[in-house]
This record gives sequence, structure tokens and C-alpha cells, in this order.
Amino acid sequence: MMSPHHACDHNHEHPKLTDERTNIPANAQIFRLTLTAMDCPTEAELIRRAFANNPHIHLLEFDFIHRILSVTHTLEDQQQIQRTLINIGILEDPTRTVHHSARKEWVLFALSGILAISSEILSWIGADLIFIATAAFCAVLCVGPSIIKKGWLAIRHLRLTIYFLMSVAVIGAMLLGQFPEAAMVIFLFTLAEKIEAASLDRARHAISALQRHVAESAQVLQDNGDWITISSNKVQLGQTLRVRPGEQIALDGVVTAGYSSINQAPITGESIPVNKSIGDSLFAGSLNEEGVLEYQVTAIRGSTTLDRIAAAIQQAQQHRAPAEDMIDAFARIYTPCIFGLAILVAVVLPLLFNMNWHESIYKALVLLVVACPCALVISTPVTVVSALTSAARRGILIKGGRYLEIARHLTTIAFDKTGTLTIGKIQLNDIFAVAHIDEATCLQIAASLNHLSQHPIAGAIVSAYKGQLKNVDDFYSSTGRGVSGKIEGESYVLGNLRLMKESFITLPPPLHHQIQQLELTGNTVAILAHVQTQKVVALFSVADNVRHDSQSTIAQLNNMNIRTVMLTGDNRHTAQAIAQQVGIDEVHAELLPEDKLNLIANLQQQGRIAMLGDGVNDAPALARADLGITLGAAGSATALEVADIALMQDDLSKIPELIYLSRRCATILIQNISIALGLKAAFLLFTLLGETNLWMAVFADMGASLLVIFNGLRLLSKSDIKKS
Repeated sequence: MMSPHHACDHNHEHPKLTDERTNIPANAQIFRLTLTAMDCPTEAELIRRAFANNPHIHLLEFDFIHRILSVTHTLEDQQQIQRTLINIGILEDPTRTVHHSARKEWVLFALSGILAISSEILSWIGADLIFIATAAFCAVLCVGPSIIKKGWLAIRHLRLTIYFLMSVAVIGAMLLGQFPEAAMVIFLFTLAEKIEAASLDRARHAISALQRHVAESAQVLQDNGDWITISSNKVQLGQTLRVRPGEQIALDGVVTAGYSSINQAPITGESIPVNKSIGDSLFAGSLNEEGVLEYQVTAIRGSTTLDRIAAAIQQAQQHRAPAEDMIDAFARIYTPCIFGLAILVAVVLPLLFNMNWHESIYKALVLLVVACPCALVISTPVTVVSALTSAARRGILIKGGRYLEIARHLTTIAFDKTGTLTIGKIQLNDIFAVAHIDEATCLQIAASLNHLSQHPIAGAIVSAYKGQLKNVDDFYSSTGRGVSGKIEGESYVLGNLRLMKESFITLPPPLHHQIQQLELTGNTVAILAHVQTQKVVALFSVADNVRHDSQSTIAQLNNMNIRTVMLTGDNRHTAQAIAQQVGIDEVHAELLPEDKLNLIANLQQQGRIAMLGDGVNDAPALARADLGITLGAAGSATALEVADIALMQDDLSKIPELIYLSRRCATILIQNISIALGLKAAFLLFTLLGETNLWMAVFADMGASLLVIFNGLRLLSKSDIKKS
């Protein structure tokens, strides 16, 4: 399995630091190597020991699926890392490596199989021992030297790797005269490794497959009006590209001409085409299905939305699930214990129970094969990576295995209202002029005050006004309340009842009643008041329609025994009206950002909680929740960074999918752990009873590895995740 080839890349910037990175110097660098010899925690422990006393090595991260080692260091010469790995046998010295062709390796492997089977046949027909031994010895010579070499390097560094265990089993069998079994053990082990490598390739390549949708070339508009085709790697920001029907979109951009239907499945997970016209965003990897589009490039290769998704998934694999740490801790205890048991069987049984030495040593060799924890260890990362990739294909970007695991433990999901449960496109429904000012003038004043605000309600009022805005002096925006400013020397405030109270503006009872009635029908009311006279000038009634999938999503979550809560800065009556429409029973309204934060902290005392928001305004609450989830992250780089889980499109139905996937992943993990431990326990018992042999133990051990890999890969199935 070890290859002389390795890949390295250098990155002078850290990804977002986790808790274990808190003491890393600011000038540290990350050096990544692909090590084909690293596929088990035994190799990882060997690497940790090798770097344990080096003060310039600050963090080691292991990706067993892709066999990538990431070393965070402050070394002046990072080639020291490679030299250390060469010294412990994890990386081959390229200056001494003899490059064998793949064809030669397969020829030797096939020859080993023929000789091993021949040795078994010769033994069955009662041939002379010399012929049996010769066939077996030649079978071992074909594929055994590299395995035995790795086994020697492992024991030299006091590590019980699978190569050492297999080396002892093969050499021991030869010394005991079990020549056919020694040959079959080495052949079956090599065969299983090749099958395992091929099956793991599916998990390794699942992520890179996301980026295969990107076009390698693009048609670029020239200054003279001509279109030329160049590599998409050479396209610059701001250039205009053309994409014809049936072609992949090469880079992110904004449509400048044309109209078409776009399949955005690689980004959002939905294959239903989306209509695009001038001003709409395009994502690299999407498929243009109908018309010709021209668009201006907003992100070059390496920084497109699809690139960010792939990078986020790749980084997610470094954030291990708690189950992985638990299994690794168990494996560190399990292997030495079984190794110790094998020694006891080999030595103690003959001394205490007068057992035949040959028989007891043979049993001990079988136990050594059973001692390998690879099936147990590989079961978790394969399953988790398959789940992360499956989620990404469906437009659910999960930042790490631990977030995937948290999802199945959720007891409560808190929803922001505007833009989450509702569409987020607020419209002005009515203007009620209260003072002796006409509605048009009231709207002009309100739009002028609001045009500097980023709040959705402000945007609705500004959009409704088509005339010329007035200049505003002393503008001030009060988060969760409203805005204020001076227009032509007159001071105004525009916002909610809380702002009116803080501005010492008293509303007469009829206005209070009118506002209450509007709110009971799902409207939000913005109040415009004149500060000098402390009188209300006008009421602006705005509303936001509920998403089509809000009600069904809440119903599914209730069926999954997950409590749903609304947290909003909007008024209580409007919040209650929206909550009643979608089926949410618990509502907390008129909240400031710090109020949401405190409520999340209180809800956490009752169980695991997720916060679903827009990733910007709700950032404190998203950060405090056990899971921060954001909607519509495909068009927002900020949202991709802020949340633990990003839903690439505005689709609430992905929430039940996420929870179901998390639960399904946990089920498969339990199955895999049960398979691995069950087979180990069964063979341990049968070995002590004398009912097994070496090649059966190898077949069972590697068979268990293949079973858990194939079982984990089921999560990559393209069938839709059902919603429970």
C-alpha cells in the first residue's frame, strides 16, 4: 500500500482556529503531505511520537480517508518533516525508491495467488513437503517483503501495526510448518488491501466529483467585440463570458444579457431549473439549459462558490466526530490487550494446562491477526465522510463530523422570522397619515430616513417611493428599534413602539388599537413621529409572506419530537400571527440581538438547540447555539463562514433532511461498530476453542473492514433522503 509518491502543498494562512489550536503562534505554517502508508491510528500514533519532542511542531491533523497529514509548524526548513517521516518508515526516501510499474505489482500479486492456491492443493493431495514449502515460500516472496519491512519498522518504534501483526503471523506459520496457511495469509491480506483501497477511493473521490461540473474553458468577450475561448483558469475578474445552451457555467458571475433556465444542482442540491435574467447571480458548475447568457465574472477559479463548498467539506473532515475519538481511544487499549492475550495463550497454556506448544503458538498467531483494529477504526471516518458528502450533494453544507452528530441530538430549533420562516421580501401595504400631512409627503420623509438603513422593513418603504429623496442630517440607526434624523431642520423618528417610548412620544389609545389590529393580521407597523411636537405623523403597514414550505417543515419537526421556537425582533402580535400560520407554539418577540443570545443560553439548559438565521444579523445567537444554521448560503460568502451548517438554498425542508441524515449516519455507525466488534469477539472465542485457522482469521478481519466500508458508503446513495 505504500507508494513512493507523495503530494505536498503549502498554506501560509490558517483556517478558522478550533479549541485545540489556541496556542499556535501567529507565524505558524501548515505543511500537508499525502501518505499512502497512513491508514490507521497505529501509524498516527507513530507519527505523534516522532514529533512529540519537537517544539516547532504545534499541531498534527490526520485525515485517514484521504491519507493526508497536516502539520502546523514554525520550522525554518520544513523538509525536516519529510526526513522524520522517512526515518520512521511512513514516507519512502525518493532518492532510494525503486519505481515498480503497476503492471509488475499486479503480476506479482497474481503469481502469489496462484502459488498460494497451489500450495493448498499440494497439501490436500498429499504431495511432498518440499513442493508445498517451495510454492508457499515463493508466494510469500512475491508480495511479502514490503509487508515484513513495514512490520519491522513498526516494532522498531514499538508500535503494533497491522503490518507487524501480519508479519509475525506469516513468519510464525512458516516456522511451525504451516506453509499453505502462511501463503494464503499473505495473499488474502494483500487482496483485501487492494479491495479496501479501491472501495475507499469512492469516498475519497466523492468530494472532488463536485468540482467536475466546472467547465475547463470559457468564451471571453474581447475589446474588439470578438469572442475567444480560453482556459477558465486564465479568466480575470470583471471579464464578460458567454455560455450557450447545454454548457457548464465556468465561473461565478452576474447576468448582463440574455434569459435562460439554469440547473444549479451542484450548488443547491436541487435539480429543478431556476430562471435567470439580467442582474441574477450565476454559480460555477451550474448547467445552462436553454438560452444564451452573457455574464460578468465575480469570482475566479479557486474562489467560486463551488470551490468554497469543496474546501469547506475538505476542512470538515479535519473536525472529527466524537465517535471517532472514542473508537481511537478504544483501539489504543484493545490492540495491546489482544497482543498480551496472544502471548499468554502461547506461553501460559502449555505451562499450566500441558497443552501442545505447537497448538498454543498457532492459536496465538491467529489471535494476533484478530488483534488488528482497522475494521473498527475505519468504520467511523468512512461513514462520516460519506454522510458529509451526501449532504453536500443535497445542498446541505456541514462543517464537520461533530456538527453532523449534534444534529441527531437536537431537542429544540429556534427560528428567526424575517427571511427564515417568511420569504424576506417585505412590501408596503398601507400608509395611514395621522397629522395634517398628505400620504405622499409622509412616504417621502420615511423613505428619506430609511434609505441609509439595511433593515428589510426600511427597504420595503424605500422601494415603495419612486420620487426624489430629501437630505437627512444627524442620521442614527438604533438596532431593533428604528431610525432617526433631521430633514429640513425638523427632527423625526421612524420605528417601533419601543423607539416611540424611548423618544417620549405618547400614542393616543385609538392609534394603539389601530396598530394592534394591523398586527393581528400579520402586518408590521412602522411609526413616523415628529420629535419637536412629539406627535405621530403616519403609520406604515408592511407585511412579509410566509414561505410555502414553512408549515410542512414545522409539522415534520414536530413529528420528529423536536420543539420549535420563534425568536424575532418584530412585535408580539405580528409574530404570533406568523407563528399560528406555520404551527409554532412558542414565540419570543420584540427581541434585541442580545435578547436572542440570552434566550439561546436559557434554552440550552433544556437540551441541544439549533439556531436558524441569516448568518449576519443573528450572528451572536448562531455562534452561541449548539448548531448555527443559515439559509441561502449559495450567494453569501459571509453565511458560509459564520454557520456550522449552511443550507445552500432558501429551502426549510432541508432541516428535516439534515436531522434524518444525522440519525441515519448514527444507525450505520452503530451497525459498523457492531459488525467489527462482533466478528472480533466471535473469532476470539472460536480461536480459543481451536475452531479457526490463520487464513480464516485474515479473511474475517479484512472482510470486516470491507463490510464496514461498503456499509458506510451506502450514505452516498443518490436516492432521496426520506423525511421522517
